[in-house]
Amino acid sequence: MVSIFLAEDQQMLNSALAMLLDLEDDFSVVGTEIDGQAALEKVIMLKPDVAILDIEMPELSGLEIAKQLRLMKLDIKIIILTTFARSKYFKDALAAKVNGYLLKDSPSDSLVNAIKTIMNGDTVFDPKLVTSVLNTVDNPLTDREQEILAALKTCASTKELAQKFFLSEGTIRNYISSILSKTGTRSRLEAVNLAEKRNWI
Repeated sequence: MVSIFLAEDQQMLNSALAMLLDLEDDFSVVGTEIDGQAALEKVIMLKPDVAILDIEMPELSGLEIAKQLRLMKLDIKIIILTTFARSKYFKDALAAKVNGYLLKDSPSDSLVNAIKTIMNGDTVFDPKLVTSVLNTVDNPLTDREQEILAALKTCASTKELAQKFFLSEGTIRNYISSILSKTGTRSRLEAVNLAEKRNWI
């Protein structure tokens, strides 16, 4: 019997996935959680064969949970199940040595088949993401530059950005100048559009 833990912040989807997996004779869902920190604590306590993790959850992301589980060297198979087909998330997941990375819009039987494949010692990654990573242009931006660029989508002015990041307006202008230079763009909007297209933010 394969024991499975589900961490998904949408309660309805969490319940639906648990019901789907429990239909399998050789699967047993031993726990579910909608909060990242609580999920990590329960996974450590329950030690399931497989932990299925969403990326964006309150308190801790699925990627952060995966990293901590690997640091603890627990013998748990980890599958990331997410709506985000971003190459950066996928690369971070690979760095955390996850066993699978699937998108939520995949057919319902994909998750069942992926669990069986992973329990046999293989890995399962969405082919669209593998192709995306192979075609990705390296991101030239620092983490802070990415944060500021992402914030440009909602913060229209330099003053708003300065308040958001607790920095001076001059420092924000320097960051934006660096972003435009590194991306080869001429405006904030153009830089945001390019970064989104290349999955940098």
